[in-house]
Amino acid sequence: MNADATAPDRDAARIAAACRRIEQAETPPALDALAREAGLSPHHFHRVFKAVTGLTPKAYAQAHRGRALRAALARPGAKVVDAAFDAGFNAASRFYDSADALLGMKPAQYRDGGADTRIMFAIAQCALGALLVARSQRGLCAISLGDDPDALLRELQDRFPRAELVGGDAAFEQLVAQVVGFVEAPRIGLDLPLDIRGTAFQQRVWEALRKVPAGATVSYAEIAARIGSPGAVRAVAQACAANRLAVAIPCHRVVRSDGALSGYRWGIARKQQLLARERGAD
Repeated sequence: MNADATAPDRDAARIAAACRRIEQAETPPALDALAREAGLSPHHFHRVFKAVTGLTPKAYAQAHRGRALRAALARPGAKVVDAAFDAGFNAASRFYDSADALLGMKPAQYRDGGADTRIMFAIAQCALGALLVARSQRGLCAISLGDDPDALLRELQDRFPRAELVGGDAAFEQLVAQVVGFVEAPRIGLDLPLDIRGTAFQQRVWEALRKVPAGATVSYAEIAARIGSPGAVRAVAQACAANRLAVAIPCHRVVRSDGALSGYRWGIARKQQLLARERGAD
């Protein structure tokens, strides 16, 4: 390692090597072994790893297995048990304990594109354009904004290609009206169950975002610090980009460190309008 490298650079290089080691291992390496290879004590390694990646080594391994599992299940003719072992789950009990949180549904349903999953949806219009609202049996699983209603529906279909997508009934239309009202006036809040699907790190970011008051903004760095991972600013930005519940998980309240607006899944103009509405501006 370059003797002129700064301590942060050395730490980043060590953690990058540890991440590759975790990703290439058939079973998650022990903390002591990872720390020894990095030339650090287990306690110091654990702290530095979390600061750089936003996750503990154990959570990083789980997230990697989740990605590997989704990829394995997507292969044509995949068998659930084979996919589990290919993804590094060395015990069926551990796999089934983790699968639901990782996938948001039973593994066989995920493999089959959401088969036997019933999702009710409706498309409405609001001040920000077209609005798609979708609900699974667990709660709202999508709130999307856009200019083209058909494009919003295609995105939902691509996400759950074999799910049963059902147009909303009268009761669901009332729920959609609540969401429209919330988008128009975010300060009123949204007291509806959410079906939040994501990695452990993403869920920590999203939970921190839900604590940001309407009308306030925070930087990506501030969110990273609030979840105890000050070095994971880029990962926080990626978690914001992965959010599928517009306004309910208010990633529009995250700005750059200089206060400037940054990227937003549903468009910078909508982000600006949402913030203006929350601040009471016209």
